[in-house]
Amino acid sequence: MKDTQQQTTLAVLFGNRNFFPSYLLDDARKDTQTVCESLGIKTIMLSDTETPYGGVETYQHAKIAAEMLKQHKDDIQGILVCLPNFGDEKAIADAIRISGVNVPVLIQAESDSLDKMGLATRRDSFCGKISLCNNLRQYGIPFSLTTQHVCELKSDVFLQDLTQFENVCRVVSKMKGCRVGAIGARPASFNTVRYSEKILERLGVTVETIDLSEIFASVDNVQDNDLRIAEKLSLLKSNADTQEIAEDKLLTMAKLFVVISQWIAENDIHTTAIQCWTSLQKTLGVNVCSIMSVMSGQLIPSACEVDVMGALSMYALSMASQKPASIADWNNNFGEDRDKCVLFHCGNFATSELDNPFMSTADIIGTTVGCGNTCGAINGRMKPGPLTYFRLSTDDFTGKVKSYVGEGKFVDDDLDTVGCRAVVQVKELETLLSHICNNGFEHHVAMNHSSTGDVLYEAFTKYLGVECYQHS
Repeated sequence: MKDTQQQTTLAVLFGNRNFFPSYLLDDARKDTQTVCESLGIKTIMLSDTETPYGGVETYQHAKIAAEMLKQHKDDIQGILVCLPNFGDEKAIADAIRISGVNVPVLIQAESDSLDKMGLATRRDSFCGKISLCNNLRQYGIPFSLTTQHVCELKSDVFLQDLTQFENVCRVVSKMKGCRVGAIGARPASFNTVRYSEKILERLGVTVETIDLSEIFASVDNVQDNDLRIAEKLSLLKSNADTQEIAEDKLLTMAKLFVVISQWIAENDIHTTAIQCWTSLQKTLGVNVCSIMSVMSGQLIPSACEVDVMGALSMYALSMASQKPASIADWNNNFGEDRDKCVLFHCGNFATSELDNPFMSTADIIGTTVGCGNTCGAINGRMKPGPLTYFRLSTDDFTGKVKSYVGEGKFVDDDLDTVGCRAVVQVKELETLLSHICNNGFEHHVAMNHSSTGDVLYEAFTKYLGVECYQHS
């Protein structure tokens, strides 16, 4: 499996214009390195021996910068453009276009000081940024902007902007080449989770499939004394209280976990969607919920009912926030409060997000397969806190991927029910639900404790070409 938490690397380009003070680039280089190091970001930039002050001012400088970008195209997840002074309006754009590197771009321009407006100290980055952005748009190069038109590299506002940009870069990078594992067939009753593999391929996402019969055969071949079982048992028991579950059921779950983990590793899978009922219960006599919960907690999200697009939504949300994501149904109204509702699933949520989680049976499925065959469901209530929800969907009628995203909060209002559940509050929830229904979105949604709606919106609309409705 690929590392989901690898260090971000940014290429940094410094704009320059020779009739403005070029020495300002020296300070900008030092400040950029300091800020990036504080966030654990690795930087690649031109040295002052390759171009004057390490800046990009002419077409020849652009070619040198482009060569640097080409050499590191497999390493960099984004480009940070800094304008210590006005900068040449074409050179930076030329460098990016010549390189052919297609990653997110953030434009930062340094603030002028009112007491330094003389010829030797003025920057005019305020104006230069507008000119650069004009050229980037002419060249068809998408870019991101800082919150303030100009700001200091050492300011808190830029630190926040750079943090958000790093998250955008991570989402874009991880979505390209993402491999989703579809384990089992879609349950017959769930037309809602149909999707198009071919449309996903255009996004750079591949779906790898395996039949449950192959999983079951592999489980049968795992011996009780297999050294891998102890590790999986430890993960399951540390994930949630298991004292209600019989040891033979835990052993079966551990064997299933061994098999799924091996298949994930062999196929370089980033996120999975599993046929979680009813074949598993009838064949192995357990639920897969706890295994899915552990994997989601490891930022290798797992979605129910072979919801491939749900799994991909969870993965994007996890990469945006670097926190576990869970998947749930938009499930129940909350009394007469139209801005609140209940999110629910049998028992798959990442337990770090729950209050007092414990492993139990899935009594709803148990009504058809017997509760004793549903051991492994997680039971717990989502902790109060910030909420981001996100959903991707393929639309065969338009041949495109579409999505929606928004924020709200998990609240602690009383709720007497079982399974994995949450009460959420979303402003104008009725409008959101109308959008979901009118546009044919699924009843599943990815969610977690984060505030990353803007990150996902920026990543998907600006850099991945995905239509996104941002609810606000």
